[in-house]
Amino acid sequence: MPTVAVYNTAGEQVSEIQLNDKLFGAPIRSDLMHQVVLQYLAARRAGTHKVKNRSEVAGGGRKPWRQKGTGRARQGSTRSPQWKGGGVVFGPTPRSYAFSVPKKVRRLALYSALSSKVADGKVIVLDGLNIEQPKTKEMAAILNNLKLKKALILDSEKKQPAYLSTRNIEGVKYMDANGVNVYELLRHEHLVLTKDAVAKVEEVFA
Repeated sequence: MPTVAVYNTAGEQVSEIQLNDKLFGAPIRSDLMHQVVLQYLAARRAGTHKVKNRSEVAGGGRKPWRQKGTGRARQGSTRSPQWKGGGVVFGPTPRSYAFSVPKKVRRLALYSALSSKVADGKVIVLDGLNIEQPKTKEMAAILNNLKLKKALILDSEKKQPAYLSTRNIEGVKYMDANGVNVYELLRHEHLVLTKDAVAKVEEVFA
């Protein structure tokens, strides 16, 4: 089982904790992580792109000239695609980019992401994170004590004072342990968990 140091908010090591081997000591599968990140980003796309086809553009109700006898090519409407102001052929229309990935693949990718953080020595466990009032300066001081700049902070539940203290710090994100995902784990350099968050992650995902 991987063993990680436990720190207090002053940046001092107070103890050690053993992490679940299934979650934090799993084989690192970069292919699965890549697949899950692609799915996450695809689902976030709005897909609201839209162009007008020839049935939607205005005008063009009258045949521009008679069918025969002019010497010009026959035309039925000035809103055909070859005309300026005409409709677009095969243009983008609103659609969803989301696709599904098997639950087992998503779970293995999460294990890989957590294990990669442990393998790189990028996991820090806090004995607690008690912020009474929303103060960015207080959270910035804690991160400075831990010598962190870009980090994902996981707590057992989303506490409003801690969330409000974090949201204005660039490169740092605070979230509920239930919502941890591969994209956020890979996007941030360090992973900071409270002891309660470790228990929550192991309870929910192991």
